[in-house]
Amino acid sequence: MTLGENIKFYRKQKKLTQNELANLSNMSRSYLADIERDRYNPSVETLKAIADALHIKLSSLMGEETTPPWATAKDKRDFKKMLEEDDDLMFDGVPIENEDRQRIKDVLTGLFWEAKQMNKRKKKNDSTNDTKK
Repeated sequence: MTLGENIKFYRKQKKLTQNELANLSNMSRSYLADIERDRYNPSVETLKAIADALHIKLSSLMGEETTPPWATAKDKRDFKKMLEEDDDLMFDGVPIENEDRQRIKDVLTGLFWEAKQMNKRKKKNDSTNDTKK
C-alpha cells in the first residue's frame, strides 16, 4: 500500500473522519485528503503528528510494520512470545549481537506471517475441495 493508503486505512480503522484526524494532527482536512490521495509527500513532522493522533508507531504508518492486517490478537501474542523467548540466541555456540538479533527477528517475522498466510490459503482450499466431493 502507498503512504496515503496506509493513512486512510488506519484512520478508518480508528473510525475517524478526515476532519477529525486533521484536527487531531493540526492540519487542514484538504491537506490530509491530498496526503491520502498521495498528492503530497508530507514532512516527517507531519507524519509524526498523524501517527500520534492515530496512536500508532510511525513505522506502521510508513508501511514498515510486517504484521499483516488479518493477524488476530492471539497470532500476535503467540509470535511475540516466541520471539521474546529467544533472548539467548546463538549461532554455532557464539552469542549473537543485539543488532544481528534484531535483523534475524525481522526476517523471522516476515517468514512467520508469510507461512501463516499460506496455511490459511491451504486450509481454505482444502475445505473447498472437501465440499466439492
